Amino acid sequence: MFLRFSYFTYLHASMCICEGYMTSKQMSIRTRVSLRGLTLLVGALSAGGCFYSNPSAMQAFKMPYAVDVTSQQYVLQPPDEIEVHCARVPELDRQRQRIRPDGKVSFEAIGEVEVAGKTPAQVAAILEQKAASLYTLPGDKPIDVRVMAFPSKVYYVLGQVYMPGRKPYTGRDTVLSALADARPNPMAWKDRIQVIRPSRDPSVDSPKIFEVNYGQMVLKGDLSKDVLLEEGDIIWVPPTIPAYVTLKLEELITPIARAFAGVWIVTGGTAGVYPYGMGGGYSGY
Repeated sequence: MFLRFSYFTYLHASMCICEGYMTSKQMSIRTRVSLRGLTLLVGALSAGGCFYSNPSAMQAFKMPYAVDVTSQQYVLQPPDEIEVHCARVPELDRQRQRIRPDGKVSFEAIGEVEVAGKTPAQVAAILEQKAASLYTLPGDKPIDVRVMAFPSKVYYVLGQVYMPGRKPYTGRDTVLSALADARPNPMAWKDRIQVIRPSRDPSVDSPKIFEVNYGQMVLKGDLSKDVLLEEGDIIWVPPTIPAYVTLKLEELITPIARAFAGVWIVTGGTAGVYPYGMGGGYSGY
């Protein structure tokens, strides 16, 4: 209870400071409403948190030890890159191709091949069929197709991390490996991280969301929620309540600071430019 009251009081005091240094004409109704609304919002966050975690949603995810994911299960799409290995066919051996926007690749002698939407094994079978009319291919699997780059498949790590954004999906990405790569920053609420699997059809199914405690993963070795990610999954790292307050206050105050940055205040015979007229209390400009 003390913790919640402290955050709420801190924001309310900040709001009063902003209002106290501006007249009713200087401060728009919209800004005052925004500040009061922020106070109520953070109070609600303190009380329950704006999270939609459902522990049972973990059932939609797989553990790394429970499934053997290989590139043979990977479905190719532009602009993935593949490499063909076939010692008996020099025109194909070690040929690396990027899938074009039309979903095709082109090889000398056998021409264009439609590969988008197919697995590497399926592409190898097509190449074997085309090459069989021109070459003698001994063995059961004379042609091997390997995925060399995976840019068509991504997952996302967003929020309070040093390296947010799209991440290449490899088929063996876990929550821990994704967070270790993105690196949560000091503003991150590490014990309330959300793992989200969006619904492909919202009218039929809802997104699957569960919560991860990154601190327990790292400090205690608790990997019970270190699930395998799939293409399109989202990891959301929320800010702590003090960090959220700071970010929102900065969002509200920055435009006001810019508006008052040119106000000249003379104090003690010394002239200077002080945002808000607060004697240089804001040093961002």
